[in-house]
Amino acid sequence: MKKDRSIIREACVETCEEAVTAQRRGADRIELCSRLDLDGVTPERAVMEETVASLSIPVKVMVRPRGGGFVYGEDELIAMEKQLDLCKSLGVKEVVFGLLNSDGTVDIESTARLAERASPMAVTFHKAIDCAGDILEETSRLTSIPPISSILTSGGKRTAMDGSGTIREMFHSFGDRFNIIAAGSITEANLDEVHSTRAFSPMIRLKCARAF
Repeated sequence: MKKDRSIIREACVETCEEAVTAQRRGADRIELCSRLDLDGVTPERAVMEETVASLSIPVKVMVRPRGGGFVYGEDELIAMEKQLDLCKSLGVKEVVFGLLNSDGTVDIESTARLAERASPMAVTFHKAIDCAGDILEETSRLTSIPPISSILTSGGKRTAMDGSGTIREMFHSFGDRFNIIAAGSITEANLDEVHSTRAFSPMIRLKCARAF
């Protein structure tokens, strides 16, 4: 596959086989999770271990104990801490998680707690940001948590194209602080078309569902 180096292609996959295929076909990085039908939860240890050992490109791992909302109790936070510890022990370089309060604001205290536990792994804040009442305000609040380096978003809309205006605003306001990763109905079939529309800055990363 001929690659356009002005974009970074991140493939979201469920298995090691899909990850290997994505790497072979030109993915720059992988987000590994299970249950994409639930928007992703933490994959099994064996899948993480095999995938990390099989790839030469970076692997991110989703840390999410269940589908549904992003308001977590103490037992779930403890479970997520254990998942983060496992990821570190397996050599994972980056993790993805997102936590909200019941009022639609980011749970800054719990997010900071998990981000500190994740260190030295990099942290991407999950598309949970799209459920926030004020995406730009909540993105601003996330700047207070140094380990968070990226934010995954569809701009609060069903698809990244629908939310491209908000994604551009996020990039222009916070692009010096975060990698803004556009996601939502971007697939191998429409990736080049989405990029060619210039709805996104060339510096905005695009996450592709499934392998390339």
